[in-house]
Amino acid sequence: MAIVLPPPSHGPAWRIPVTGRALAALCALIPGAAEAACRLALVLALDVSGSVDDVEYTLQLEGIAIALETPKMRDAILAFPDAPVSLAIFEWSASSYQRDILGWTSLAGADDLTAVVTHLRAWRRGAAPESTGLGAALRHAGEKLANGPACWRQVIDVSGDGRNNDWPAPRHIRERGPLAGITVNALVVGEERPHPNDRENDHLQDLADYFSARVLQGPDAFVEVAHGFEDYARAMARKLLREISAPPMGALPPVGIRLVDLEHSSGPDAGDS
Repeated sequence: MAIVLPPPSHGPAWRIPVTGRALAALCALIPGAAEAACRLALVLALDVSGSVDDVEYTLQLEGIAIALETPKMRDAILAFPDAPVSLAIFEWSASSYQRDILGWTSLAGADDLTAVVTHLRAWRRGAAPESTGLGAALRHAGEKLANGPACWRQVIDVSGDGRNNDWPAPRHIRERGPLAGITVNALVVGEERPHPNDRENDHLQDLADYFSARVLQGPDAFVEVAHGFEDYARAMARKLLREISAPPMGALPPVGIRLVDLEHSSGPDAGDS
């Protein structure tokens, strides 16, 4: 990772390699960043409505556990030990049902990750209504972030296999402002990988388009697709890695400083356009 500073006059930008400790030290010089307890507050919101059976429920939790156990994920989460990731997880169905699975947990070391994985594998499903209250799930996630740790970035990661059919509608939550400043990403789950000509392809695309239009928020928001709950672990790992590896300092761009990934830079001016 490197910090890119604007030049004092016409000429190439200055690119300065920076370690995790140096990054945390720099944040202490930026108003507001010094008070942050972590670089990312991440809420995982899991759909457990009537369309999700017991096997699929278990596959969701196991998918998160498997994703957190991969070496690449552990390296990404623990890359900045002085500014860790904070994680919370809850399940949702109807507008009246949101149940915490994991309270706010700071992932500051390998033992923290192991404890989360163990907790997820010991968790058991409770009775839940069958409706799909996606808007209420977003509202609940926003409330959790509002009452959670102070972090440089706030991200909601919502999983679902269907459209909202309860009140409020997701667009009403976005329009009323409780998610201001929060990035909302999504993982949509379809049937197991269909034949290229299968109509399920159209259904999954329609669902991804629905989440893109009604749920996503933020300039870097995205939808990840899982072809059935058997594919959930792969999709979750891909999505979490993208969220956790994102530049950690939202406070920097307004003052002309930005981050680049040196590993993917092809030359001295790569990424400057």
